[in-house]
Amino acid sequence: MNGEAAGASIVLVACEESGDRLGAALMRALRSQPGQPPKFSGVGGPEMTREGIVSLFPIDDLAIIGIDAVIAKLPMILRRIRETANAVIAANPDMLIIIDSPDFTHRVARKVRAAAPHIRIVDYVSPSVWAWRPWRARAMRKYVDHVLALLPFEPAAHERLGGPPCTYVGHPVVEIVDQLRPNEIENARREASPPVVLILPGSRGGEIRRMLPVFEQAIEIAAQKAGPIEFVLPTVPHLVQRIMEATAAWKVPPRIVVDAEDKWAAFRTARAALAASGTVTLELAVSGIPTVVSYKISLLEEAVARLMVSTPTIVLANLVLGEHAIPEILQREATPERLAAALVEVIGPSDQRTRQLKNFPRFDAAMGIGRQSPATLAADVIHRVLTDRN
Repeated sequence: MNGEAAGASIVLVACEESGDRLGAALMRALRSQPGQPPKFSGVGGPEMTREGIVSLFPIDDLAIIGIDAVIAKLPMILRRIRETANAVIAANPDMLIIIDSPDFTHRVARKVRAAAPHIRIVDYVSPSVWAWRPWRARAMRKYVDHVLALLPFEPAAHERLGGPPCTYVGHPVVEIVDQLRPNEIENARREASPPVVLILPGSRGGEIRRMLPVFEQAIEIAAQKAGPIEFVLPTVPHLVQRIMEATAAWKVPPRIVVDAEDKWAAFRTARAALAASGTVTLELAVSGIPTVVSYKISLLEEAVARLMVSTPTIVLANLVLGEHAIPEILQREATPERLAAALVEVIGPSDQRTRQLKNFPRFDAAMGIGRQSPATLAADVIHRVLTDRN
């Protein structure tokens, strides 16, 4: 090993689309640092391929949804874990960077650490140890040298739980601020009538199945109470047909947008939002949109969650702020009437709307909006880990 970041050999392993994007941005940031650029290899998707990685296998192999599908594909998954770990050990790189997908990547990391303990290992995207299975943090110390966190509260969580050294480098959402923030004309549209209200039922099949019916009734009640509202439902190409069929008979039909530019345009003009819990709450907070968050899971999943999940809120933006600034209405409480009442409150002048608007600048500060890009900060930490184990 050369012990220097310049010219280092680095293996990256990313198994999902979001990890592929993170990996590609990190590769660009590492390549832009002074000195001889690193040599990259590993597992990645189209974004990382464009940056020069020849993936060991197509990451679509691991795009498996549902317990039944996972069980059916388990022999292939275990084979891919072995193949990936063996390839890393054979390559003998200066560093292995595992990116998200902990059920796969952490198994690879453990095998690599056992066979080649001199290879430094960085985990880009912390598992949610602050929410459930907190013992994972301490276990990670055995095979992870440093964690690159996407959320600002995660370094403190790892320290509290006995995890590896952890540095907050930033969430990808901070890199799309310009797409999320309104200009003067768009800001005026936020205050004009009829108000634009976003409907965000989630991106997974189960989320859509559970959330769309209650959202349908909620926006119908809200429209009756608040008057004309322009509802906009952003979605993605592979879900658009399903969404269109599901909303075709709605009494208050939303305008469905698929193109990314149309989605961001809707964010820049929206006065309020009704959203399923998820990463989208970070996008909404960056955009400055007062929001009502809801979520429903099965009774069995709820029972398991009550035993295992330890966070005071499921809303990521609330976790960043350290308080329940954004209302969350969950499970049996998520009735159309309650959602509608909460939505009307954030559409019009109210203490709830004012409270959220006042908290958004504090959210910006916590997330580090306006500082260096997450990929650049991540590259700096990787340089430090490569040159100094401390």
